[in-house]
Amino acid sequence: MTITTPPVTVGPELARSWLLVNASHPDRFAPAAASAADVVLLDIEDAVAPEGKAQARDNVVEWLSTPGNEAWVRLNGFGTEWWEQDLRALAQTPGLRGVMLAMVESPEHVHRTAQMLPGIKIVALVETARGVQNLPAIADSRHTFRLGLGLGDYRRDTGFDDDPLTLAYTRSQFTIASKAAGLPGPIDGPAVGALGVKLADSAGVTVQFGMTGKICLMPEQTLTVNEILSPSLADRSWAVEFLAEFEAAGGQIRNGSDLPRLARARKVLSLSQSYGLSLPEGYDLHFEAPSDTYHC
Repeated sequence: MTITTPPVTVGPELARSWLLVNASHPDRFAPAAASAADVVLLDIEDAVAPEGKAQARDNVVEWLSTPGNEAWVRLNGFGTEWWEQDLRALAQTPGLRGVMLAMVESPEHVHRTAQMLPGIKIVALVETARGVQNLPAIADSRHTFRLGLGLGDYRRDTGFDDDPLTLAYTRSQFTIASKAAGLPGPIDGPAVGALGVKLADSAGVTVQFGMTGKICLMPEQTLTVNEILSPSLADRSWAVEFLAEFEAAGGQIRNGSDLPRLARARKVLSLSQSYGLSLPEGYDLHFEAPSDTYHC
């Protein structure tokens, strides 16, 4: 059972659940902000019909201009008729914490957006085959804060099925490009309509490919995504046990496996602290060393 005591604010570099909220429905903003989502992402792109984009944008600006309200915003893609309007409207909005730029296909898209939103973090949402071909360059852009996989549009562009094996190469490329550029782990696409075991399985695939965030489409998905994308109870138990045993043995490297295990244990406990996770009192199970797949 995941325990969070007390509630903590997770920064966007470690954010697991990115909750998309249709900006045409401002009544959903406050419930989203009160949910378990690490990041609330007000959507003025795919969720909004062309004729409703101006009103959705106004809804976002009004909400983010109210003291105490803050969120990220998913922008319309570079080159669309709404991109520049989005940026001009949001540029002086006090509650804006970052943007997710849709349909990124080159570093220029991120660079031009950064010019109009100086100092604002930008997640580059890559959603096409062309964008995936350019992932290393996009990740290397000094204005890219994190990469995101726009799964629905990418599958539409390529014709790929949603089977994890089919998308294995794509997900791997996001993680490799992120790590090579020194970025936080990439954000995976959503599991549309999934809850329970189906959602947990989808989030498990996210973890298997070294991706450390996941887009959510409803508040009910956020708790499960947070749990699966956090160090597990087994991981935390192993890390505590390993460090205690290592220190008891003198704190000296004894063999070739000690150094990577030490780094892994420290990483697990650092992440656990960032997420407000601790072992239940009296917990005393023992586990083998976990595979090194998260948040490194």
